[in-house]
Amino acid sequence: MPRTAHIHRETAETAIELDLNLDGTGKVQVSTGVGFFDHMLTHIAKHGLFDLTVNAKGDLHIDAHHTVEDVGICFGKAVVQALGDKAGIRRYGDATLPMDETLVTAAVDLSGRPFLVWRADVPLEPLGTFSSQLAEEFWRAVSSAGLMNLHVMLHHGRNTHHIVEGIFKACARALRQAVEPDPRATGVPSTKGVL
Repeated sequence: MPRTAHIHRETAETAIELDLNLDGTGKVQVSTGVGFFDHMLTHIAKHGLFDLTVNAKGDLHIDAHHTVEDVGICFGKAVVQALGDKAGIRRYGDATLPMDETLVTAAVDLSGRPFLVWRADVPLEPLGTFSSQLAEEFWRAVSSAGLMNLHVMLHHGRNTHHIVEGIFKACARALRQAVEPDPRATGVPSTKGVL
């Protein structure tokens, strides 16, 4: 069965269409009106080996917050939808990723329970029209809507662009590992029998 999802979300602040294929090749087509965020979504697709399409229209005349957060909600819901009952997946994934002077670790558990631990002191800086603090807002939305535990740790780094990009790449690689089919597993990877 294809592990794909289509999410449509429309509010007074945003209108979003998102398509996700967990078993893709990294094909990506994103348009959010926020250049740096498009760059980060592209990293999610490429490093997660997900096919990802995002078309988002948001109230960018205010700022990028609603657009970034709502795309995170849609992406998290798409992961849940695409995984179905989660039978046969690895469930856990982690990645430690260097990017020049920056080192980031991300770890994920597709547990069905949302929780974000964010140990990343990201310098407050605009990256184009993307405020660096929106990185945490995006991944909080993903973990909440995606019903996953997500831990993000910045070990060290100075350049804000490198820090945020390292976080997105590490999260993508951890998620890629967690959603992968486990050839030795049968059924849902939980003693409860459900995730």
